[in-house]
Amino acid sequence: MKKQITILIADDNNLMRRTLSVLISGMKDAVLAGEAANGEEAIALAGELLPDIILMDINMSPVNGFEATRKILIQNRAAKIIGISLHNRPSYTKNMLKLGAKGYITKTAPHYEIIEAINTVASGGKYISRDIKDKG
Repeated sequence: MKKQITILIADDNNLMRRTLSVLISGMKDAVLAGEAANGEEAIALAGELLPDIILMDINMSPVNGFEATRKILIQNRAAKIIGISLHNRPSYTKNMLKLGAKGYITKTAPHYEIIEAINTVASGGKYISRDIKDKG
């Protein structure tokens, strides 16, 4: 039997956290490890829970997703972070990947693409949202 993929959701939008958690609960090989409502909580929970995957919103305060990603990867180089945002700007993607994230997906991506991103990154690959790849 395959090991379950543990996932931490970091997003300041409660509805988005709920949506992602329902999506994860429907995956047979994944389990929700925890939820963070901001970048500070994400940094603390990432160190405590050591999830396989972190779905990291970009626009959060007081600590945004870029800064939280940087700090989490200083604590744990093995962390696999997927940036998730409404923004489909290639610059956001490039910045997240430069910081060490393994993927980037837009919040407007279909649910099957979010699952594909999680599975690709969990198995060691990188994943970039189709609507970003199409831009450039």
